[in-house]
Amino acid sequence: MSASNPTLITFVIYIAAMVLIGFAAYRSTNNLSDYILGGRSLGSVVTALSAGASDMSGWLLMGLPGAIYMSGLSESWIAIGLIIGAYLNWLFVAGRLRVQTEHNGDALTLPDYFSSRFEDKSGLLRIISAIVILVFFTIYCASGIVAGARLFESTFGMSYETALWAGAAATIAYTFVGGFLAVSWTDTVQATLMIFALLLTPIIVLLATGGVDTTFLAIEAQNPDNFNMLKGTTFIGIISLLGWGLGYFGQPHILARFMAADSVKSIANARRISMTWMILCLGGTVAVGFFGIAYFSAHPEVAGPVTENHERVFIELAKILFNPWVAGVLLSAILAAVMSTLSCQLLVCSSALTEDFYKAFLRKSASQVELVWVGRAMVLVVALVAIALAANPENRVLGLVSYAWAGFGAAFGPVVLISVLWKGMTRNGALAGILVGAITVIVWKHFELLGLYEIIPGFIFASLAIYLVSKAGAPTAGMIQRFDAAEKDFALNH
Repeated sequence: MSASNPTLITFVIYIAAMVLIGFAAYRSTNNLSDYILGGRSLGSVVTALSAGASDMSGWLLMGLPGAIYMSGLSESWIAIGLIIGAYLNWLFVAGRLRVQTEHNGDALTLPDYFSSRFEDKSGLLRIISAIVILVFFTIYCASGIVAGARLFESTFGMSYETALWAGAAATIAYTFVGGFLAVSWTDTVQATLMIFALLLTPIIVLLATGGVDTTFLAIEAQNPDNFNMLKGTTFIGIISLLGWGLGYFGQPHILARFMAADSVKSIANARRISMTWMILCLGGTVAVGFFGIAYFSAHPEVAGPVTENHERVFIELAKILFNPWVAGVLLSAILAAVMSTLSCQLLVCSSALTEDFYKAFLRKSASQVELVWVGRAMVLVVALVAIALAANPENRVLGLVSYAWAGFGAAFGPVVLISVLWKGMTRNGALAGILVGAITVIVWKHFELLGLYEIIPGFIFASLAIYLVSKAGAPTAGMIQRFDAAEKDFALNH
């Protein structure tokens, strides 16, 4: 397809606006804390929407609608699992992590927090957790670049190779320049764009297919089992989809938003805003995929691109049903989803390399200006590696995301959750949890055991490892003292 001018102009305006926000954030970035955690200054609205946008990557508008289009409502278990997991993460982790990181050396990154929380003088905990971040986030970044490439490829008729660079360039630019504040401010704009697209598109598709009754009859005619949430599923299959919710406890790019909130008092309001946004977006994305079944069964002459790659269902509906100017805005929502997640993942990788390797081991006396520029250089390095990984045009977005999501959920989820709830956790317990969780995911994925999503055994085995190894030792008096002080702070202010 040749590039339509209105859509291209809309994209250019949108990308330019994001880069301008990056330059605005540059003026507020004076030290490493500003660059990788925004100086802990996010209010409840920005905390809520940036957490949501950074979570919902390209799979929200590509992977999930495509899965629903192919299999019907039986794929919606994943959305239910995510809603439950996100709510529990806000409830049990968000506020406590905000105060715990402050009381434990004013930690800026998860490895930094683990190292301070468990008084790890050896640096082993910091190194291993930073390596886990780099390995799984580079895969995660690749998924975002694949999603962006698919968007540019199908919208502007670019080759996949050209689309890779076009999709990644703007995100790299504003993350490089503005750091965490740029990422958070752009996320807020992007979250607004995403919810607009996901509320408007299913309504228009419904009208185009003749209303609710006609649409549902067409979906049923295509396959009556489309309405059956148990179609083709097994108990293990449903548990695997619900298990996605466990991942929230260990996602560094989401946890960073909790750490960056201006105070623990902002968390409760942020939770309400974020959960409302999330439920509406997931409902919209399920509806897009589901109503798309009716539209393309009634219009087989335009169903070719979707038949070829079901992850393009939202893209094709936007291009077919809307004025090119509006389509440009809606397709920008996919770019928003991709950019919001990719940018914070690049930043977390950069943070791990800068704070947890460069500053901790190579240049303890480095100036703040030096650290900020090292952080920027690391954004470029990680981005180039992710682009190389994304070079295979056969990559599927949801598959890449599921592996990285499981890796973080199992390696970090139990460690983060238990560390903010149980004062008896030890350094060796944390180390055991990270290693057992990460290794279980890799081994389980490789052998595809029982058909169970690898995050579930990873999370369970990591939790057991943390408990058993911690019980074999004991936390120091300092660890208990800081934990109690943070809990008291949390109880007084949340």
